[in-house]
Amino acid sequence: MRIIYCIGNISGCHVNPAVSFAMLLSCKMSFKDFAGYVVAQLIGAALGGALLFWFWNIGGTEFAFGGTTPQSDNFLATNVCQPGVSQGMALLSEILLTMFFVLIILGATDEKRGFGNFAGLAIGLALGLVNIVGIPVDNCSVNPARSFGPALFSPNAWGDFWVMVVGPLAGAALAVVIWSLVARCNCRKDAE
Repeated sequence: MRIIYCIGNISGCHVNPAVSFAMLLSCKMSFKDFAGYVVAQLIGAALGGALLFWFWNIGGTEFAFGGTTPQSDNFLATNVCQPGVSQGMALLSEILLTMFFVLIILGATDEKRGFGNFAGLAIGLALGLVNIVGIPVDNCSVNPARSFGPALFSPNAWGDFWVMVVGPLAGAALAVVIWSLVARCNCRKDAE
């Protein structure tokens, strides 16, 4: 939540390609800006993954960074299907959780109906809630960049990586469709 208030007025706090994709689909961002943001997000994620890898190496390789996946298969809290979770279940989870998250972002930041200074609070709480639900499934991505950074340093993370890209992007697109319908209905109500 703090990062939203820190850089929200500078860049819109675009640290998630799924959110940037939603803004592109909503015509709130040009393709050129979208591409630039995604490149920056992936670079930032790679640097974050490198720092996490360095921290893990100096802290002891027995430390588990979240999730229930055995450390021999996964480390650095990479996004992989947890034991007993299929890729289909993880994909559905990523689509739904990202849809809810991006829908809240679209509503909270709407120029006409948004929450103004409280948008960061709504978005931060939403991210916390989707993490509570999603971490037991696949360590909760809802952000392809979040999955990309740690995966660079965990060779076993790439098998499920496509889920962490397709799911959030599909969820973001679904959120845009839903928000456009909600906003359109609300505009008609306001006009009456």
